[in-house]
Amino acid sequence: MPQFPAKTGALPHFRRRVAALALLSLAAGTTTALAASPAFAAVSCDVTYATNDWQGGFTANVSIKNLGDPLNGWTLGFAFPDASQKVTQGWSATWSQSGQNVTAKNLDWNGNLATGASTSIGFNGSWSGSNPKPTSFTINGVACGGTGPVNQAPTASITKPLAGATFTAPATVDITANAADSDGTVAKVEFFNGTTLLGTDTTAPYAYSWANVAAGDYSLTAKATDDKGASTTSSPVGISVQANAAPAVLLTPATIAVPEGGSADLSVKLSKAPAANVTVTTARTSGDADLTVSSGGSLTFTTANWNTAQTVRIAAAEDADQASGSAEFTSTAPGHTSAKATATEVDNDSAGGDNEYIKRFTTMYNKLKDPANGYFSPQGVPYHSVETFMVEAPDHGHETTSEAYSYYLWLEAAYGKVTGDWSKFNDAWASMEKYIIPSAADQPTNSFYNPSKPATYAGEWDDVKQYPSKLDNGVSVGSDPIANELKSAYGTSDVYGMHWLLDVDNTYGYGRCGDGTTKPAYINTYQRGPEESVFETIPQPSCDTFKHGGKNGYLDLFTGDSSYAKQWKYTNAPDADARAVQAAYWAYTWAKEQGKETQVASSVSKAAKMGDYLRYAMYDKYFKKQGCTSTSCAAGTGKDSSAYLLSWYYAWGGANDTSAGWAWRIGASHNHSGYQNPMAAWALSTVDVLKPKGATAVQDWGTSLTRQLEFYRWLQSSEGAIAGGATNSWQGHYAAPPSTLPTFYGMAYDWQPVYHDPPSNQWFGFQAWSMERVAELYYTTGNTAAKQVLDKWVKWATDNTTVNADGTFQIPSTLVWTGQPDTWNASNPGANAGLHVSIRDYTSDVGVAGSYAKVLTYYAAKSGNATAKAIAKGLLDGIWKNNQDAKGVSVPETKADYNRLNDPVYVPPGWTGKMPNGDVIDSNSTFMSIRSFYKNDPDWPKVDAYLKGTGPAPTFNYHRFWAQVDVAVALAEYGRLFP
Repeated sequence: MPQFPAKTGALPHFRRRVAALALLSLAAGTTTALAASPAFAAVSCDVTYATNDWQGGFTANVSIKNLGDPLNGWTLGFAFPDASQKVTQGWSATWSQSGQNVTAKNLDWNGNLATGASTSIGFNGSWSGSNPKPTSFTINGVACGGTGPVNQAPTASITKPLAGATFTAPATVDITANAADSDGTVAKVEFFNGTTLLGTDTTAPYAYSWANVAAGDYSLTAKATDDKGASTTSSPVGISVQANAAPAVLLTPATIAVPEGGSADLSVKLSKAPAANVTVTTARTSGDADLTVSSGGSLTFTTANWNTAQTVRIAAAEDADQASGSAEFTSTAPGHTSAKATATEVDNDSAGGDNEYIKRFTTMYNKLKDPANGYFSPQGVPYHSVETFMVEAPDHGHETTSEAYSYYLWLEAAYGKVTGDWSKFNDAWASMEKYIIPSAADQPTNSFYNPSKPATYAGEWDDVKQYPSKLDNGVSVGSDPIANELKSAYGTSDVYGMHWLLDVDNTYGYGRCGDGTTKPAYINTYQRGPEESVFETIPQPSCDTFKHGGKNGYLDLFTGDSSYAKQWKYTNAPDADARAVQAAYWAYTWAKEQGKETQVASSVSKAAKMGDYLRYAMYDKYFKKQGCTSTSCAAGTGKDSSAYLLSWYYAWGGANDTSAGWAWRIGASHNHSGYQNPMAAWALSTVDVLKPKGATAVQDWGTSLTRQLEFYRWLQSSEGAIAGGATNSWQGHYAAPPSTLPTFYGMAYDWQPVYHDPPSNQWFGFQAWSMERVAELYYTTGNTAAKQVLDKWVKWATDNTTVNADGTFQIPSTLVWTGQPDTWNASNPGANAGLHVSIRDYTSDVGVAGSYAKVLTYYAAKSGNATAKAIAKGLLDGIWKNNQDAKGVSVPETKADYNRLNDPVYVPPGWTGKMPNGDVIDSNSTFMSIRSFYKNDPDWPKVDAYLKGTGPAPTFNYHRFWAQVDVAVALAEYGRLFP
């Protein structure tokens, strides 16, 4: 992880992505079902054992539920089925092992379990033979088993009002809900605004009339409780109550795309109840005559249905031109303020336009841009997901990442291609620049940065308990060779790159630089080595003013120093910035085809600038020479500290006080195959409008293009999949790597670079993301090195993909790695006969499938490979047939890993502090205890039931922004390349 000068205190973190399916690959767990054998008091119990496995190791999470008399002390017992299985480190119990027999004895704080109470414990383990689950468990010597069927929770959903409904203050909001119970009866339905109980109904039909509602935005839920006490909270329904202004017509969304020869819908309603019937007329008021109102041109609203949306259908006529026109439509009503919307035709007469896939892209685009679906904040920032209860890499769904912003650019580039409207792409870049690229005010002391002394060393450690990590001025640090040329090129010392994580809604309450209110707010989470999972992180503000946390804010949790200064610090995720460059290339290319390249020129020049600063990701963390194997290794004096790869991060920071006079920058020593982007490297070194201004930038990116393709070749297994990566700092503190490890330009092979919980290269999504960029390069340039990698990878991937006649599909999910590559020899690459991959399980994840379909689409378009084309089509058709919903596309995801929400969060003994909402941070903290706001989330009851052992692992249909865009762009590109 990043580190910086003395007197600064905290480390800017490295970024960790535990994306969608990585966590879903956890074993579902086995619950014992043996007959109970009570002894003395009636001991009865149930044990759930779930694991996250990787080659040679695993994490086990164990839940104990007391089904008998109250327990005052307990000992869990079980036997490993395989003699190689060992407990290496445990928590929440005293663990011991004798042979294959394992016991776990309660600690003082979790020994008393009332009837029905549960506790969660766990351990890290190792194995060499196999890792089967134990088949039986005992508590105090008594075998565990259930006492009868588990009560099924009821169902609940709000049927009125609809999401996005608008009222006028003082409003009366009539709320109705459906509720049912499969194994009993519904005892009551409670209606909530946020966490505030509005009212209760005990008989169907369930309803509540909320009167005299003031202006504001509200989140409504219905909580159904059955006759046995189980409960379920509905999905939230967001409504808006507007101030009592003049009555108005409401028309949404403000912009839609309409496929030529097809149609798209607008929604109309009134802002307030009329005194009598009102007729709303919608008509084209300017623009392309091919766009017309095909139905809904005259709609009647009554005193009863004024707030129920009605549909205006806009049609685009078939014509022979190759232009995508736009038209303005206006909805009017007597005595009401009118409303306008813009419809843009998606032309189908040009190459790649006349097919179903472009129409599907249009449908996806309209769903993503519809405010009612909730993909964007009121400020226009894309959320990581529509849903809020989400813990994976971001620890809340309404955070966002630089990844999401890069996908936002890609979405708008594809929209520009099919409509000719490039204003949306420019708007996306402007939003990115405003909210997630730190401004000069956000990084105020860069002028004090000294490139000859870029940072002060502090080691990274595998064990989170080794933090805070002491700053060490005795370790040599190299010089930064690009700072001066960047300043010369752009006339500023500021860094132009995205910070990876935003608290979009200011859920934590830090605000910007301690103001507590401004949103979005820059935050950070990961900071303490490869074993720190998302469930063990301590969130903190990127600008630490000591207003929250402890006496030194959060800084002394991460670095050890004699004193601490208030400071700012940002961490860049290089794959996201590279994807932004990639999107800018396509925007420029497609705009130029339309004769509109000047319309995107400003945004594209900024992408070139971003690529200039992205070179920091090529450098060793402390600018040490490549091949470093001890803290005393040589400091770099120029480009000899560059790996010419995209590492896991770069970071920069400095003092808040402009009179303090210091700032720092670091690269990163860890290089993951999933982060490389040879397409961006090619664009930055070859395409004139994307060539950066830095004196050596074009040369650096040219070298990087070759080096990245060599990296893939070096990491390609015998089967074809791409292994993890390499590091210039073994274990994060320049330790000597094992002598048996192969090397790549001096860096040691690492099968799981950067993070280990779960292992960083077991997720197939990294394969799809990375190979998509290689396939784009091959399609665009015919690069033979890219083709060589793809030929082998595509065969492996397609051989392990199943697409059924009904559209259902399975693609690889969790990968298992054995062996290692040959040491790299550029003039004579090895065959990697000893490096192997196997597939542990499969998935139907739509986001990964969308990215994978793009790999196959680009590859097939260039190579003519019929199998790749057929599977790409099959995946996209299957998603469209089976996975569409009102918000986009999704699949049910069972989140068994949420059993870790009560994991302890390590806090050094004696350290205490508070989160902005008052949550205490100390040695007793857990993930949930420092995020108590989650208990107000509408999805908390079903998660809480799972944690208590009274409900199943919760299932969600998540709508991640990146996943929706991957599917949407895959549809657009398949339509373009196979018209």
